[in-house]
Amino acid sequence: MHASVRGMASVLLVSCYELGHQPFAIASAWAQLEAAGFDVDGIDASVDAIEDGSLARARLIAISVPMHTALRLGVAVARRARSVNPSAHVCLFGLYASLNSLSLLDGIADSTIGGEFESALVELATKIANGEAHGEADDKSRSTDVLRRLPFVRPRRDRLPPLDRYAKLLGPTAGETRLVGYIEASRGCLHRCLHCPITPVYRGRFFVVPREIVLADAAQQIAAGAQHMTFGDPDFFNGVGHSMAIARALHADHPGTTFDVTVKVEHILEHRDRLPELARLGCVFLVSAVESLSNRVLDELEKGHTRADVLEAVRIVREAGIAFRPSFVAFTPWTTIHDYLDLCNFTLDQDLVDHVDPIQLAIRLLIPPGSALLDSDRPRPWLRELVAEDFGYAWAHPDPRMDVLHGRVLAIVEAAAQAQGGEDAAITIEAIRRTVYETAGLPLPNGKAQPVTRHFAPKLSEPWFCCAEPSGRSSVKFTARATAECDREQR
Repeated sequence: MHASVRGMASVLLVSCYELGHQPFAIASAWAQLEAAGFDVDGIDASVDAIEDGSLARARLIAISVPMHTALRLGVAVARRARSVNPSAHVCLFGLYASLNSLSLLDGIADSTIGGEFESALVELATKIANGEAHGEADDKSRSTDVLRRLPFVRPRRDRLPPLDRYAKLLGPTAGETRLVGYIEASRGCLHRCLHCPITPVYRGRFFVVPREIVLADAAQQIAAGAQHMTFGDPDFFNGVGHSMAIARALHADHPGTTFDVTVKVEHILEHRDRLPELARLGCVFLVSAVESLSNRVLDELEKGHTRADVLEAVRIVREAGIAFRPSFVAFTPWTTIHDYLDLCNFTLDQDLVDHVDPIQLAIRLLIPPGSALLDSDRPRPWLRELVAEDFGYAWAHPDPRMDVLHGRVLAIVEAAAQAQGGEDAAITIEAIRRTVYETAGLPLPNGKAQPVTRHFAPKLSEPWFCCAEPSGRSSVKFTARATAECDREQR
């Protein structure tokens, strides 16, 4: 028992959605809270229903909201927790809890935590056990961004749902399927891309996770059946020496295990000599936040790369024998209709149809409260009011055709997702491309309707999203999971 705790505090950890992975956030918090002597229970609401009894027993109900989808679902869970157990302290933690703290503290949550949440959760649970916290302090003291942490411990996963209830790897070869685990070699990010939710919370800082903790977490998931690991680092090459050492050790201990990583375009160019080794160690695909091919858009987002850099990154990754999976923010206030057409043609011309989930072409820039985009002194004539129920600012494109196009593209992607067995991505992307020509009033091209060559590309069965998210209609079709407490949410 933690020395400062007078009475046992029962903690319920709730995960709402972590991109189809077994939830790391509550597994990590669970281990830290138990190490401090607390009685902990947990539930992943994306795969299991939350029982009223679990809510009623808890003195602290901590809800993980690392992304916008999870936040929308988490708010529904918080409101239900209030009705079932009004005496419990409700805390939302994660990046989007931090960004939306003002609205969340207005009747939804008693406190919010961002950054390295584990240490703050232990401190909060201790205060509750000692009768020192229930949300009566001012908003500033109830909202915490933590850039310090307790010593790392191996996440507690044995009481979470089994891995076969989560996203699978489709690959590494056609027709093969693997169970997937999730690990983090680092937290935070060195970079400050303006649209990224990590930027206002971590402010250019990152923390490496000790090698033995990462490998122990991987080992327990491999023992539970995982054959593939996703490294969830915002950028695997932020601490390239540390990360490569972990990849080598993972391969040495578990030579049949494959993995995927996320790497910034500029780091692909800077560390191109690392990629062939990464492939030999088992990396089967690499995600990179391309976002746009427009140098104007890339400059507005302060991405740190150019269109030419993207083309070079595709070549480098391919030559290393790794599948390149770009993510896009396809619709921004600065994206022209010709920029968008260029993105579609790039996907076709670079034979990336099987490397891009069509939903990537429907992603519209999300601007949550606290976004670093709001700190920029650049003009923002396109910015509108904060929409409280959407946890983000509305914006309208200077060219009305772009907002019309977004609606049409989203409809195409939704219809493709509903098709029996799922529509071939090539057909979906070609339909999107033709819609661009029609919306722009341009003559339809006479060129190829589908790419000449197709390359099988390993991927996860759950579509991958970055920090910008689609909006408009229900995204349950894209996330494939929803809690019973929320039947509609926007991305």
